Amino acid sequence: MKFFVDTADVAAIKELNDLGMVDGVTTNPSLILKSGRDILEVTKEICDMVSGPVSAEVVATEAKDMITEGLKLAKIASNIAIKVPLTWDGLTACKAFASEGHMVNVTLCFSAAQAILAAKAGASFVSPFIGRLDDINLDGVELIDDIRTIYDNYDYKTEILAASIRNVNHITECAKIGADVITAPPAVIKAMANHVLTDKGLDQFLKDWAKTGQKIV
Repeated sequence: MKFFVDTADVAAIKELNDLGMVDGVTTNPSLILKSGRDILEVTKEICDMVSGPVSAEVVATEAKDMITEGLKLAKIASNIAIKVPLTWDGLTACKAFASEGHMVNVTLCFSAAQAILAAKAGASFVSPFIGRLDDINLDGVELIDDIRTIYDNYDYKTEILAASIRNVNHITECAKIGADVITAPPAVIKAMANHVLTDKGLDQFLKDWAKTGQKIV
């Protein structure tokens, strides 16, 4: 499973990237706002740091304008994945970008039917939003399972990029199902290392070691 980091915080990306935990990055208008930086500037810095795909999202809602914006974003770096919403206009733009060899991330996917359309339009990635489905009492992880089954049935090449990841359980469940990629905030990825029994065991080891009166260095 590939790990994408869902942030525009360059320092947070660098910390994880230095540990080999970053296969790509996803950004969106909300994350750019949170960073407080110019979209072209911060996206270029991220692309220079990370070798994998970096999703940069268009903000236009009509296909023609999406294509204009997307082509400008694609000029930032060769590893840009142009991010478009899963609307009819978004799919039209996706097809245009894919036809020219650009990576495309089709985002805001909430149904298996939408995921089929994204694959047919040539998307590199489709981003089902798990957490937002959970918020309305639907099973977001079940959607990942449905899409995995359909894509495998027809050998679609579009990668399933599980998004709106809220917790560690989301990540492990997506891994079990076979999602190609997860994108999560840095804090959630780092939380994967946490376990109460690890903390308890380490505490006991340290107490026992102190009793020996020894030092390693």
